[in-house]
Amino acid sequence: MRRLFPLSAPSVPAPDAENTVVGALDPTDREWTLDELADAYAYPAADDPVRSGRTGWLRANMVSSVDGAAHHEGRSQPLSSDADMRIFGVLRGLADAVVVGAETVRQEGYRPARAREAFAARRAAAGQGPAPAIAVVTAGLGLDFTLPLFTEPLAPTLVLTGAGAPADRVAEARAAGVEVLFAGEGQGVDPARVAGLLAGRGHTRLLTEGGPMLLGQFAAAGALDELCLSLAPVVAVGDAPRIMNGPAVPVPERFALASVLEEAGFLFTRYRRS
Repeated sequence: MRRLFPLSAPSVPAPDAENTVVGALDPTDREWTLDELADAYAYPAADDPVRSGRTGWLRANMVSSVDGAAHHEGRSQPLSSDADMRIFGVLRGLADAVVVGAETVRQEGYRPARAREAFAARRAAAGQGPAPAIAVVTAGLGLDFTLPLFTEPLAPTLVLTGAGAPADRVAEARAAGVEVLFAGEGQGVDPARVAGLLAGRGHTRLLTEGGPMLLGQFAAAGALDELCLSLAPVVAVGDAPRIMNGPAVPVPERFALASVLEEAGFLFTRYRRS
């Protein structure tokens, strides 16, 4: 893996140096350690001006083929790579909570986030538990509450829905020991309320892994702070959606490029709200 952006300032040779190319770049391509990746993807500090007025920080992690497909035959794994999975693990290792749509939970066979020794000290120093909580966004609560995601988590799995969600499904979830939180007045979730609701429970470092509809809703509501996009050097064709699929915004919102890493043709980009 190598960093393409931002580049380190070139070293200036001593006046008597010979045969030195000023501004030459270090072409080193190596596997980064998990600590190096964690530093590269660290959340902004609470007093960072970029977080002014934000109750939490919501970043998204998505992968796309070069022709814009968010998945292949319903799953993101065919677009991934070893480096992509390392970054996936690092982003989870830094998060307080992972916010994900119910359809993605079903399609990807979600399980509870696991504790990883590599992040134990970092999480303890940040006052975090051993693993992030999973927060499932759903309107109809069409979920199987007997699955390990709900019965075996290190941090209790949360279900986010609207106050108008089916009462029988809410009761069934709570009877199974699942904590149901209302983040909207209608049947579904108001995406603009999710970060504040979770921040009230101490979850300020948020990561969403989609799917495309949920991510589109966050973006359209102005709730998305950062996008970590892995661009896979593959062509998928087909009719898969883009990484965001939702209502159009009146004016396209500008994001600023924060960093670009590369490995084996994959580009790992990070964009922040301007």
